[in-house]
Amino acid sequence: MISKLFLFLFLVLVKNTNAQQGFPYANEISAFKHQDSISFPKKDGILFIGSSSIRLWDDLEKRFADKPLIKRGVGGCQLSHLVDFYTPFILYPYQPRKIFIYAGENDIAAGENAEFVFDKFKKLWEDMNKKLPAASIYYMSIKPSPSRAKFYPEIIKANKYIKEYLASKPKSTYIDLGTVLFKKGTTNPDSTLYKADYLHLNHSGYDRWQKVLNPFVN
Repeated sequence: MISKLFLFLFLVLVKNTNAQQGFPYANEISAFKHQDSISFPKKDGILFIGSSSIRLWDDLEKRFADKPLIKRGVGGCQLSHLVDFYTPFILYPYQPRKIFIYAGENDIAAGENAEFVFDKFKKLWEDMNKKLPAASIYYMSIKPSPSRAKFYPEIIKANKYIKEYLASKPKSTYIDLGTVLFKKGTTNPDSTLYKADYLHLNHSGYDRWQKVLNPFVN
C-alpha cells in the first residue's frame, strides 16, 4: 500500500515537474517505483545508486548473492540529479544500512567542473547524514574512461576533494576504483577492461571493481 502511494505521488510530481523544468530519466525512475509497488525491498539493505556504471552492472546482485542488494542505477544520471530529484524515490524510502554511490562522471562530461561536483556531493552527504544517520556511506571514485580522457584533470580534482572531505566524516568511506583499472606500471586506464565505447566497464572491469568492493560490502 505504501509503495503504491509512493508510485502515485511520484507520477504526480513528475507531471508537475515536467511542466516546469523536466524530470531527468523519469521513465527509469517510474519503472523502479513500479517495481517497488510489486515487491518493496526490505529495510537495512545495501543500496547501489548512481549512473550507468551501476545500471549496466548486469550481474551485480549475483556477485553478492548472499547480500540484500538494491540496485538503482540510472542511465546518464548526474550527481546533481540525485540531489535535485531522485533521493525521495530511490534512496530514502529503502532505509538502507549501506549506500554505495557512483555519480559525478556525467556532470563533468556535461561541462561542470570539479568544484560543482564536490558542492553537489556535500549537499547529498549532508542530507543523507541528516535523514539516515545510522547508514554507512561509500563514495565510489569517478573512474578514468578512455573516451573521456580530456576530462581527467577535473575527475582527479573532484575525487581528491571528496576523498579529503570524507576523511573526517563519520560512517563514510571514499573507495578508489580508478587505479585498479590502470595498466600495470602506468597511470592510464587499461582499455581492455572497457566495452567498445571505452566508457562502460566490461566483465573484466567489474571483476576489478568487485575485488575492491568485497570488504566494504561484506
